[in-house]
Amino acid sequence: MLSLQYLWHPGFSSMLSWFKRSKNKGLQVEEIALKSINFPAKIILLWAKAIEGDKEVQLWLRENGYEALFHATNAIYLIEPSRNWLMENGYAHLMAMINASEGLVTAQEWLAKHNMELLFHVGRAVDHEEESWQWLTRNAPPDLVILTKSIQYVKDQIEENHNDIHSFGKDI
Repeated sequence: MLSLQYLWHPGFSSMLSWFKRSKNKGLQVEEIALKSINFPAKIILLWAKAIEGDKEVQLWLRENGYEALFHATNAIYLIEPSRNWLMENGYAHLMAMINASEGLVTAQEWLAKHNMELLFHVGRAVDHEEESWQWLTRNAPPDLVILTKSIQYVKDQIEENHNDIHSFGKDI
């Protein structure tokens, strides 16, 4: 099992729900086993469409056994309940990739420490790290490169909206 302590940052006010109080030891990190994220290429491409805003595809993912991808899509759009769902249901590695794509260094370090090279590079490529883009084009299948581009496009739009005084409070 992997420790979630490296994923905590001040922006996760609800992160304390993953801590259990122990009488003798103070706060401790609750360990949650990570679930597999090995999806077929066609599902990854559907996920990219959901990220790009296709709500029908996103609902299809949720209703057909890909609830993690449904919530990961919402998490990319900064929807806190879905971010929490990922952490509480064994998909901390997906949340770490999303945090890494937002420039959170501790998430990048956690992915690297736990040998999650592909997720590490997806997150950093979304955050415009050229070295990771080069790594992905050499080592990742085309569906994951497309997914990374889709996430990057949405994250760039969110960032642009956050920096635009006229669209304050709108995440797309």
